[in-house]
Amino acid sequence: MSEETPADRFKAALAGAARAIADETEIEVNWTSDAPSQTGGTFRLPLPARSLPADQAAQLRGFADSFALRLRHHDEKLHARNAPVEPSARACYDAVEAVRYEAMGANRFDGMRDNLNAALDVRIASDPITRAKSPDEVPMPTALALLLRERLTGEPIPEVAAEGVAMRRRWIEEKAGEDFEALANSLSDQKAFQSLSLDMLRHLEMTRVDELDMPPEDSEDIDGDEETEQDEQGDESGEQQQPAEMSTEPVRGEDQGDAEAEGDMPDDVEDGQEGDEGEEGMMPVRPNRQWTDIPDGFDYQVFTEAFDEVVAAHELCDEEELTRLRAYLDAQLKGLQGLVTKLANRLQRRLMAQQNRSWDFDQEEGLLDAARLARVVVSPGSSLSYKIERDVEFKDTVVTLLLDNSGSMRGRPISIAAISADVLARTLERCGVKVEILGFTTRAWKGGQSRETWLANGKPVHPGRLNDLRHIIYKKADEPWRRARRNLGLMMREGLLKENIDGEALLWAHNRMLARQEDRRILMVISDGAPVDDSTLSVNSAGYLEAHLRKVIQWIESKSPVQLVAIGIGHDVTRYYRRAVTIMDVEQLGGTMIEQLADLFEEE
Repeated sequence: MSEETPADRFKAALAGAARAIADETEIEVNWTSDAPSQTGGTFRLPLPARSLPADQAAQLRGFADSFALRLRHHDEKLHARNAPVEPSARACYDAVEAVRYEAMGANRFDGMRDNLNAALDVRIASDPITRAKSPDEVPMPTALALLLRERLTGEPIPEVAAEGVAMRRRWIEEKAGEDFEALANSLSDQKAFQSLSLDMLRHLEMTRVDELDMPPEDSEDIDGDEETEQDEQGDESGEQQQPAEMSTEPVRGEDQGDAEAEGDMPDDVEDGQEGDEGEEGMMPVRPNRQWTDIPDGFDYQVFTEAFDEVVAAHELCDEEELTRLRAYLDAQLKGLQGLVTKLANRLQRRLMAQQNRSWDFDQEEGLLDAARLARVVVSPGSSLSYKIERDVEFKDTVVTLLLDNSGSMRGRPISIAAISADVLARTLERCGVKVEILGFTTRAWKGGQSRETWLANGKPVHPGRLNDLRHIIYKKADEPWRRARRNLGLMMREGLLKENIDGEALLWAHNRMLARQEDRRILMVISDGAPVDDSTLSVNSAGYLEAHLRKVIQWIESKSPVQLVAIGIGHDVTRYYRRAVTIMDVEQLGGTMIEQLADLFEEE
């Protein structure tokens, strides 16, 4: 046997410490070349060097400590229940919650405090706050989180972010200074801390009372003490990622605080030059749609479509990588695939039952009835010895699955969405139902080339949508499943998932369906929240993308022959779609998709 190295001993010790902090024996620590991330009880950390430098060891311990504290002291369902709708407010809401559970560990253990500080230094190093030259370039979630951390733990602002925080400090402390004091006294009570956080966001003029849509205290949605007790146990359902301002790579809602809607808050933010400009060498393709076809009432505009693309999945990476990604997807979800396949077989039986054919017997012509064969032999001239097949009406059908490919879907949600779509496509194909699988995201974080063009043109006011769309075709409706199955592995590719502009994606998928000839057209949307694009929201009115999404949905549901259904993962989409279901546990996705489709097929 090979001798155990210091790195091996470090890995074992870190995993054991994480289990002890979270009070969970099932925590698994995986080592990867990607950025740190967390999915339930699975922690993914960068592979340490063999020499194990002291600063790198502290950073890795800091990320693991943060993930473990989240499991121990954070209840995801309670957190999501009263989350603000406005994206910039939601980003701040997530950020201060991360400060809360990390402060609980830092205040109790000095060693953990040092670890969390080391991890924070890594995260802040890539944050736009380090490049801010004016207050309007300072991301509000980061500034608010650092000021609250200073108050709750006594830790100073990191040097690289001190200048940026100073630009915001006076305004924040004038508006929310008293809230900081109240939050410090509610550190161990997530429910009370949540309520005070929402008050703080109102004082910062980021939300209004009617936007929060909080259920009454005596409603069945609030579980009272039971929720508080769950704070100590955490919530293992769904993906548990680091909140917005604390990630090493932007995720949904990151730095959205620079899109403040009211008061003295500035409305221009990060210049966008740091954004990822998509896959190198990709030639942009113009989306196949005309904005003149959109009703005038949508009140929505696009600054430029020159950098948008509609692209087939296999064009975004080579065949060898697609094969590897598909194998990774299959290996990751072996257990889940069996469950989803069982549910899919149930759907197939229900569909085949609707397509059962019957026969009319004793006919003058048609197919020879084998049961009447003796009569035909004895008396060849006998009539009424034939049968005619009668088809039960089953409408020719096409189903489009539109998958949210945004950053917040990273991890288990996107994996389960991919495998569920795969199994569903295979099942429906066996039943003679055509399936199209589409995805939507953006080519860049924070605007990409669209924003650069806007900056070069002098920053015209209210430019409308300000990012480069990427709409992905994983499987065409007429394409056999066996040819497209590898494409779904693309969703596992690091760096693919960015921001999401749902309204335009919905129109794109809808218009593709209108071009089809099938009698029944079903569009199923799989998403985990409201549309979010930092670049667009920073220079337009608050809720700009959400208002457009609502209008698109209302138009499709009232004017279109397409049947629309949505499934929300961890977020309530019933407030957008007339026919929708929200699941809090991503493991329910496969079964929910199948049940929703079965109900639609049974409708006349």
